[in-house]
Order: sequence, then structure tokens, then C-alpha cells
Amino acid sequence: MVDVFLKRAHDHVEKDDGARVLVDGLWPRGIKKEALELDDWCKEVAPSEALRKWFNHDPDKWKEFRTDYLEELKDHKQTARELLGKNQNGRLTLVYAAKDREHNHARVLREYLKKMDH
Repeated sequence: MVDVFLKRAHDHVEKDDGARVLVDGLWPRGIKKEALELDDWCKEVAPSEALRKWFNHDPDKWKEFRTDYLEELKDHKQTARELLGKNQNGRLTLVYAAKDREHNHARVLREYLKKMDH
């Protein structure tokens, strides 16, 4: 079983992060590639551009966004399985750029991955 953690792209890198994978469709603004110390960038599991733009990190749209994003993830099951396989010593850290730690796609993706891993 894989422990799946979340970190903002602006959070400090720690040795116990395990595999660090950026799960955004766009590179985080103002961050150099080497600064993130990533093991991979998995754009395929990010929300579609249309869904991302519609949501626009609006907490009032959170429930609908979550439902729609989970529906999109059904088309990326194999990529999600591969993402789980990237873990290091049972740890996987999903790196995302959103400022809102409660209402972001990485939380939904973690939920989806945990259900897959059971």
C-alpha cells in the first residue's frame, strides 16, 4: 500500500517525500525546474483545460468540480496505476501549484489513488 501525500510546489522539499510527481497540466509560475526536485511530471492526470478554467479555484464550485474531475480520471486509470507505481519506499508526494490547500485537484487525485490502491 502506498502512502500518498500532498505538497504545494512552493513547499520545502524533504527527504521523506518519497517520489515527487508534479500533477498539474501547467508548470507552476515562478519556479525553476530544478527547484522542485521532481521524479516525474504527470500531466495526464491533471484536470482538462476546460474543467480547470471553469473551476478557477472557486470553493463554491468545489462539489461539482470534484464530481467532474473524478469522472475524467476514469479515462486515465492506467496512468493512475503507473503513478502509484512510481512510489519510493511506499511514499508518493503529489506536487501541485494551487494556493488553496483544501479545494484543489491534487486532493481529489489522492482520494482516487487511495481507492485504487486498496
